[in-house]
Amino acid sequence: MELTEVFGSNVFNDKVMKQRLPKEVYKALRKTIEEGIPLKGDIADVVANAMKDWAIEKGATHYTHWFQPLTGITAEKHDSFISPAPDGSVVMEFSGKQLVQGEPDASSFPSGGLRATFEARGYTAWDCTSPAFLKEDGSGNVTLTIPTAFYSYRGEALDKKTPLLRSMRAVSRQAIRVLKAFGNTTSERVTSTVGPEQEYFLVDKKFYMQRLDLLLAGRTIFGAPPPKGQELEDQYFGAIKDRVSDYMHSLDAELWKMGITSKTKHNEVAPAQFEMAPIFDTTNIATDHNQLVMETMQKVAVRNDLVCLLHEKPYAGINGSGKHNNWSLSTNEGLNLLEPGNTPSENVQFLLFISAMIKAVDTYPDILRATCATAGNDHRLGANEAPPAIISIFIGEELAEILEKIASGEKISTRGQQFVSVGVDTLPVIPKDNTDRNRTSPFAFTGNKFEFRMVGSAQSIAGSNVALNTIAAEAFDEIASRLEKAKDKNSEAAKIIRDIWKKHNRVIFNGNNYSEEWVKEAEKRGLPNINNAVDALKAFVTEKSFKLFEKYDVLSRKELHSRFEIYVEAYSKQINIEALVAIDMVKKQILPAALEYAAFLADAADDLKSVKGPAAIPEDMLKKLGIVLTSAYKNLAKLEKAAERSQAIRETVKCAESYRDLVVTAIKNLRVDIDKLETMVPAKTWPIPTYTDLLFKL
Repeated sequence: MELTEVFGSNVFNDKVMKQRLPKEVYKALRKTIEEGIPLKGDIADVVANAMKDWAIEKGATHYTHWFQPLTGITAEKHDSFISPAPDGSVVMEFSGKQLVQGEPDASSFPSGGLRATFEARGYTAWDCTSPAFLKEDGSGNVTLTIPTAFYSYRGEALDKKTPLLRSMRAVSRQAIRVLKAFGNTTSERVTSTVGPEQEYFLVDKKFYMQRLDLLLAGRTIFGAPPPKGQELEDQYFGAIKDRVSDYMHSLDAELWKMGITSKTKHNEVAPAQFEMAPIFDTTNIATDHNQLVMETMQKVAVRNDLVCLLHEKPYAGINGSGKHNNWSLSTNEGLNLLEPGNTPSENVQFLLFISAMIKAVDTYPDILRATCATAGNDHRLGANEAPPAIISIFIGEELAEILEKIASGEKISTRGQQFVSVGVDTLPVIPKDNTDRNRTSPFAFTGNKFEFRMVGSAQSIAGSNVALNTIAAEAFDEIASRLEKAKDKNSEAAKIIRDIWKKHNRVIFNGNNYSEEWVKEAEKRGLPNINNAVDALKAFVTEKSFKLFEKYDVLSRKELHSRFEIYVEAYSKQINIEALVAIDMVKKQILPAALEYAAFLADAADDLKSVKGPAAIPEDMLKKLGIVLTSAYKNLAKLEKAAERSQAIRETVKCAESYRDLVVTAIKNLRVDIDKLETMVPAKTWPIPTYTDLLFKL
């Protein structure tokens, strides 16, 4: 089949709906999708029947309501289409009620106190703005998959999609107010869009299965640096190996069938590290697709005798993996609100929206940081390849100069064009690519979008986009309120831009975010530098956070508390797993191997006693090995004690703080010894694959 035929072939998309639904039913469904009007029961029945017939024709026997609980991954319960007939046979049925709402129970998912285990009811509701699709497994089994929201009996959000949809509604309403204040009466809605780049590592399955840390913790807890790392920069954009290319080809084929626009693929900086980037899509669809991307990456890898690692830092000493969240806003007419226009009036609007984002990010850096706070991302943020934990904005020198001059009332010009400018209405035309990129910035303007680079590679992008949409909504709300009262809109816009720049320009930084100088400068500016997940997550449960999310009906106080509890507890659980894995590996694999080698050295020394010179060599080696072994044994005991102490703490935050302060430190100290042992013990005796095996034997 041609690619154009393959793409979207497993999606119940607009093309399929047009073909299979009666005209009036199709129009009613489109009205629901575009305007949020409830779908009537009789219409839902027709849609469900058409969807069922389409799925069965393609081999489906079951359907599932596919949702995104607060675990960060997806969930599904499969039901068959069969229904008993009076004659003892079965018929294939799927009603509108089954399509629109399900009750999967799902009481064992974390709820952070939103419901007790015995309060089992949890509902899934069809998100009709995200098309249903077919999932195929490696054996060819096909399931009709219906994207849904997941909420409790009392209506609280138990998932990541519900607040995302709420935040999209909020940002649309407030952005439309700004547009209307400028005389735009044709735009009906504004949609946040995202293009999430996905970084990942591949490792040979046989090596992966021999590493308990990779298997259970997703990262190497131990591992001495290989002789060669990424210092030659020969991996980045290099020729793709045949085995990896085969994997990427299979991945593309699977993603394209599900309508996921996998566009770009290349080698990343670190050995065995790669990236896939899709084309922009509506935020909730992009979020659904990114979850499918991660799941499909892992499934396809196994089929190719590989394993896909999505952990933010699977290997020490080389680059980790992030997920660059390219966020923008577009009207239903296709106007990108973050793209400079071709007329002065469009420039005013553009600069106003840019200013709004400056205000939003400077007001809520702690909330943005909290959305990226995980145990895995703690290893990455602040390392050489990732943005620091300090939130700042890159907008480039030219935009910064324009905003600065508006604030000070000076004449404005752009490079190559000179303008005598008194009012905002005669601003120079701003080119789309008015600045270079800044790969070190956590929040960079890149021409027509903002690239939020702090999101971890294993994370759902939902949380960060909930925050971006909501903080933007508040900024737009305040701007719209001022514009709506003003007689001279352009003059008021200039005042708004001036006020925002004077109050919030401290968050603008166009230099090297990796430098130590920036850390010091950020402290002088009063910008927060929250370097661990436990402290970062506390931003969810502040009065500032409650007020923001409740004001726009995105998350209630109770829902925010639940997320805080769940994420903090997840941190503790992840570190506890790493501690137990480290203890297990050291006790059962590494210490026995090192002791075996020590015995070999002792025997060698005894055998060479008669030859004075050579006998001193194994004796010296044994002495050095013994020092490291003794230290490792002591640090192992300290780790066991720290883990036991943390496990005994019942209060959620104190427990997480104990894991952060005691257990993480104990693991790091033990690693120093174990990595030294790896350099001393012969390769044939060392019990686990090394970094050279994992990174260079693909």
